[in-house]
Amino acid sequence: MKLITLKGSYIMNKKYYPVILTVVYLMFLSIPKSVAADKKPVEVRKSDKCPVCGMFVAGYKNWVAQIIFTDNSYAVFDGPKDMFRYYLNVKKYNPAKTASDISNIYVTEYYSTDLMDARKAFFVTGSDVYGPMGAELVPLATEAAAKDFLKDHKGSRILKFNEVTIENLK
Repeated sequence: MKLITLKGSYIMNKKYYPVILTVVYLMFLSIPKSVAADKKPVEVRKSDKCPVCGMFVAGYKNWVAQIIFTDNSYAVFDGPKDMFRYYLNVKKYNPAKTASDISNIYVTEYYSTDLMDARKAFFVTGSDVYGPMGAELVPLATEAAAKDFLKDHKGSRILKFNEVTIENLK
């Protein structure tokens, strides 16, 4: 590569510009989809219904869960259990989508009632705390909070996001 000096600075020969631009473009394409398409939670509307049970979601803000797709469409749920039912069988509830179309997943953290990344939450099963549809997976921000909640509310188990199965939802 030949460099041309111009008053103490270096300018690259213009014939290399297309090569450099191609390399930069390919680097941009290699950014993971989840980084390039990170989506924020949506504002739940009164008309939003849970695609699993059909309940209107807006009345249960302390339990809302959301799946945001890469095309900016979304699904909202009246609790984490229905969100997992949907997530574990996307084709059943939305034949036009696949799990790879999902950009972000949010749950409402029990203590703060703030939406958080569901993949980072800890879920307590079998507790004496019920959601809008009864027994619920209770999302907590930290493992320590989940352990305290489990003890205080007679929970049976703590699960990470990737440990939740259809069996845990029965």
